[in-house]
Amino acid sequence: MAHWVYIIQSEADGTYYVGSTENVSARLEQHNLGWTRSTKAMRPWKVVHIQECQTKTEAMKRERQIKQMKSRVYIQRLILGAGGRPDP
Repeated sequence: MAHWVYIIQSEADGTYYVGSTENVSARLEQHNLGWTRSTKAMRPWKVVHIQECQTKTEAMKRERQIKQMKSRVYIQRLILGAGGRPDP
């Protein structure tokens, strides 16, 4: 079963959040319902990037790589490179 690395962006303040999951739409709903403490205050969220991985391990590794960059510019370039458009 495929796993996904996703980047969501807060429609309230433009903050990005990076995560991984088997079901992006269900996970987005959880974020928007406030089930995740770290994203609850910045709702609503929208998906701006997804990347398919073959295994959960691969997805978690990629998620860590993106988070370790600690760079908004890196995330924006990643989104643009995938054909997405980050909001200002």
